[in-house]
Amino acid sequence: QVQLVESGGGLVQPGGSLRLSCATSGFIFDNYAIGWFRQAPGKEREGISCISSNSSGGDTYYKDSIKGRFTISKDSASSTVFLQMDNLKPEDTAIYYCAARPELFRLCLLFIPRMEYDYWGQGTQVTVSS
Repeated sequence: QVQLVESGGGLVQPGGSLRLSCATSGFIFDNYAIGWFRQAPGKEREGISCISSNSSGGDTYYKDSIKGRFTISKDSASSTVFLQMDNLKPEDTAIYYCAARPELFRLCLLFIPRMEYDYWGQGTQVTVSS
């Protein structure tokens, strides 16, 4: 069955870095769009980044608040998506989730606003605090 497992979260000081991983299995990785979402305490879940399937060109999307600080990438050999997070800020504190959607041709960002992704991981906690 489809599985997504996030890892790499933790406690980091402001200005620090973390690299989240989303290990996937149970589907044809290259045919899926993968998104990263986060939910801060007391706030709604929001989509922050995604990477389109290979046939969609592997295009990426970043929410304005993370542009220039976060980088999404993927490794097809290991069916894993990464989110490199640099210059972390306290407002980045949240549970981070990855999600997948079968999507051969349309860009991943189309499905971010309404979180139209079919499969979700369990989340990993990121805490940015001094």
